[in-house]
Amino acid sequence: MVDETEIKRRFLVFMLVRLGGLMFFFLGIVIAYTDLMGEGGWPRVGLIIAVLGAIDALVAPLILKRSWDKADK
Repeated sequence: MVDETEIKRRFLVFMLVRLGGLMFFFLGIVIAYTDLMGEGGWPRVGLIIAVLGAIDALVAPLILKRSWDKADK
């Protein structure tokens, strides 16, 4: 059985991982469509970063949950 403080800590880590992935996603969009990194944007680099951020936001929390479930058994 997991106590309440552990549940709160796990939820915080879960949300921070998801938020970090979303931040990378939006950073990729900004790089692709603005002059942040270069004149006219860098669509290829921005797309790669956006895709990696989306994968991080969607897959990393599932991996965390799976590892926590194994640890609780």
